This record gives sequence, C-alpha cells and structure tokens, in this order.
Amino acid sequence: MAVNLAAPDPSALLPIKGVRLGITEASVRKANRKDLLLITLAAGTRVAGVFTRNRFCAAPVTVARANLQTGGIRALVVNTGCANAGTGDDGIARARQTCAEVARLLGCVPEQVLPFSTGVIMEPLPVERIAAGLPRCVAALGEKNWADAATAIMTTDTVAKAFSRRVDIGGHSISVTGIAKGSGMIRPNMATMLGFIATDALVDQKLLQQATTYAAERTFNCVTVDGDTSTNDALIVVATGQGGAPEITKSDSAEFKLFLDAVTEVAAALAQALVRDGEGATKFITIQIGGGINETECRKVGYAIAHSPLVKTAFFASDPNLGRILAAIGYAGIDDLDVAKVDLYLDEVMVAKSGGRTQSYREEDGQRVMKQAEITVRVELNRGASTATVWTCDLSHDYVSINADYRS
Repeated sequence: MAVNLAAPDPSALLPIKGVRLGITEASVRKANRKDLLLITLAAGTRVAGVFTRNRFCAAPVTVARANLQTGGIRALVVNTGCANAGTGDDGIARARQTCAEVARLLGCVPEQVLPFSTGVIMEPLPVERIAAGLPRCVAALGEKNWADAATAIMTTDTVAKAFSRRVDIGGHSISVTGIAKGSGMIRPNMATMLGFIATDALVDQKLLQQATTYAAERTFNCVTVDGDTSTNDALIVVATGQGGAPEITKSDSAEFKLFLDAVTEVAAALAQALVRDGEGATKFITIQIGGGINETECRKVGYAIAHSPLVKTAFFASDPNLGRILAAIGYAGIDDLDVAKVDLYLDEVMVAKSGGRTQSYREEDGQRVMKQAEITVRVELNRGASTATVWTCDLSHDYVSINADYRS
C-alpha cells in the first residue's frame, strides 16, 4: 500500500488545450488491463525531454531521442508490459514500426512520433497487438483523460500518479498537468521510469529544454527506491502554447521563473509519489544533508544512506539501529570527511553530536520516530554551506516478493 498517497481525482486534473489522450486494453502482456496510451499534440507544440543514462537503454529511448531532434512532434505512444529493452536491432525496428502505425492513423510522418515502453526486459515488443489497439486509442481521444492515462502506464504501481497546477503568468492563467509511473527499479539518474508533463504555456524551445532539465535534476534525480537505474527512463515536457499567454523568451524574466516553479512543483509531486508507492514501501523517508562543501558531496551522503539495505530494513522494522546511518555516511566517498563534526537527527531527535551518540539520546525516542509513516533523517556535515535532499522508502518483505514474482 502506498504511503499517504491516494489515487488522483479526475476532476482535479486540468485539461491542457492542444493535448488529447486515448487509452485502451491491447493485451500487450496481460489481458483485461489498460496498457496502451496515445497522446496527440496540436501542431506547433514544443517538446523537450531527458532520458536514461543507462548504457543499455531501451529501443524506444533510442528512437524517441532521435525523433525528438527532428522537431514537429505530433504524438507520444506508450505501452506497458514489455520494455523493448535488450532487444537489439529487432527492438529498434519494432519501435519504429509502432511509430509508423501511429503516423498512418494520424496523418503525420513516423519521425513525428515518440515511442515509450515499460515492463519486462529482453522480450520482443508485440507490435501486432499495439497496432490492433491503436485505432481504439484514436477513437477514445479526449482532453480530460489524464486519470485514465496515468492508470494505463502503470506496471507494479499500486496507485496512479497525476497532478495539476495552475499559475498566473502576466495576467494569463497557465495550466500544468503531469503523469508518471514507477514503483521499482527507481534511481532515475535523469528522470523517472516514465513521466509526461504538459502545459498550455508558450515557451521558447531552448527554455523549455532548460526547464525540463532543471526540474528533473531537482526532483526525479533526488529519489530512489532500490538504486537501480531503468533502461527505459524518460521525462517529456510539452508546451502547446494555446493558453493565450505571450511567449516566454527570456531566461531571466519573472515569467520564466513562474513557469519553471510550476513545472518543478508538478515534477516534485510526481517524483515523491514514485517513492511513496515504492514496491513494498511502508515508510516515506526524507533525507536532508546540510553543511557540505558542494551539492555533489551532499548527494553522495544522501544516496549512501538511501541505498543501504541495512538502513532501509531497519526503517521497515522500526528498529533505531542508527549506527548503520553513520556507517553509510562514512563510506559515501568523502575522503577528507571529519566525522568528529557530523551531527545526526531523526526528525527533531538529536541522535549523534560531533560524530558520536549524544548524551541526551534515548532509544525510545528514536523508535517513536521510526514507527511513523513519514520520517526525516537530517545530517549536518559542518564543513560548508551546501545542501541536498533525497527521498526514499524502506525495504520490506514485499519488495522481495514483488520482484521475485515479477514475470509470473
């Protein structure tokens, strides 16, 4: 069960003028589930994206990255059940065939379609099932289908993930709506397993890419469930320009700052939802690292704590075996770290001062915090002014069960 995360209210999701979504059951891997999503974009829509840094990137990532460079994108197509990764040249051909099928139905060229897949790795993409389902997606296209779209891209997710925000820019109301999927194999190293954000703002193409990279770095690149970077990660941001506001053309303008904040806010909500719905998660953990020389070393410490199986299982058990956190700080890779300056807190409870257990700490205080569904771990390195935040979850019996049975 997801940690303090409810399914999205369809009525709270803002339609984006120029974006239509169609969903169907294509039986890509399993029958009787929504598993195919088509998103169409109005002419003139600008599209930006970031993709996985996993060298074994999936075929759709390769094709989408190439097609994105051509511009004039008119559609996104997403399937679950099969990742089309580790499939060689045949996988590339099948991803391109999917784009061709979409293009044929929409009257555009294949290079104007971006394909995305998620699911089991090293299995051939059943293009014939996708091709058979696409006409139903076209027939179902509508501006208000965001909640169904969020459901259609789920794999091991237990809750659909979708959020909207509205912001006033220059006297014009601008909408931003996003969906994402991801529950396991989450340490994005660029974005999320799959994330799509749309806005009706009119934004310069270079600034849109800048905003996408900025948002990913400060949200999706700050979460981890299990430390595994997926082969299929992709975050796409589209701006239709149909909201009526003037074009945002300057990076130092107040308008761009407002737009950037709105996109980042939606991305942050989606990114944290991935962790709240982490496979088998029972606790949502915020790790705050302060007092670093730079943000990079703060993140090293944050991820060392977040990735430690010993730390994560202790949180699952509500066992304040907090020496494990100190150990993770110590092996994070800061060679000149002075551990005698390190302080550690669980929420408001000071656990360690100047590198050792503080005299005021009582185990019952630590256990009280550890039993909560939401916990903050705060580490002060006391060697600089930089900070970083990482969001993670605990590691439970269910995580092992889910991944042991993933293909069955």
